[in-house]
Amino acid sequence: MSCNEGMVFNIQRYSIDDGPGIRTTVFLKGCPLRCPWCSNPESQSAAPQLQYRYTSCQKCGTCAGVCPNGAITLTGGGIAIDRVKCVVCGACARECPAEALAIKGELMSVDKVWKVIRRDAVYYETSGGGVTCSGGEILMQPEFVAAIFKKCRDEGIHTCADTSGFGSADAMRAVLEYADLLYFDLKHMDPRRHEELMGVPLDAILDNLRLAAESGVDITIRIPLIPEYNSSAENIEAVADAVRGIAPSAAISVLPYHKYGANKYASVGMEYALDDLRECTPEELDRVRDIFVSRGFECAVSK
Repeated sequence: MSCNEGMVFNIQRYSIDDGPGIRTTVFLKGCPLRCPWCSNPESQSAAPQLQYRYTSCQKCGTCAGVCPNGAITLTGGGIAIDRVKCVVCGACARECPAEALAIKGELMSVDKVWKVIRRDAVYYETSGGGVTCSGGEILMQPEFVAAIFKKCRDEGIHTCADTSGFGSADAMRAVLEYADLLYFDLKHMDPRRHEELMGVPLDAILDNLRLAAESGVDITIRIPLIPEYNSSAENIEAVADAVRGIAPSAAISVLPYHKYGANKYASVGMEYALDDLRECTPEELDRVRDIFVSRGFECAVSK
């Protein structure tokens, strides 16, 4: 991949949850984090993957018949995919009459992405919207993101970068150069627990938050609130204090845990580990909001 090409797994038009106004969100593939609550498991691998939506399957056996490696077997409940044998050639997806199979991940040029972005230019203008790059982790493909954002800036289209903050300083600088708004996730403030849960160190993330704050870009800190993992008052207070010390003008957005992406795990051959986890209570959400407000932050809590 280069600045002119990137691995994309979805382009969502008319998005209203990924920044101000009506937006087009470009979802990039590949993420170094392994958050147990990830709602986009298909974004974790940097390579294309075969996705199977069993609820759409007609159990016709067409896919098994065209698979060149014998990776698909018809069963009573649908199909079974041997993901060791599967080379993600796409033959099954092309022939599936019900579109129950799809390849998630396409190497796209900046120009190809731009053609999709331009379709909704009138909505960006009338709603105060724009373009968001999300993931996955955009700092794995910073030059590609920067190239998309530069085209947007040249056309007066607002840009938002949605990141976990984990990546090199050079990657962060490249994305920041053409970003109007930064969505920056903070998940846990205990370094040991952070690395245990997410699989990456916290220090690099905080260093990149400092870079972002020094750049002057508008920042919204987003906190996925996960009961039993990071919702304690101690952790939320630590997040608030860290942000106050690094990016005191940032806004705060709390994202309560949900299971919207749980069914996607099986579709790409993964297991979801949090099936039994409860959602946040209203009292917990009020407590978290109060902690941030008490430290002088604007705090929004998503539904």
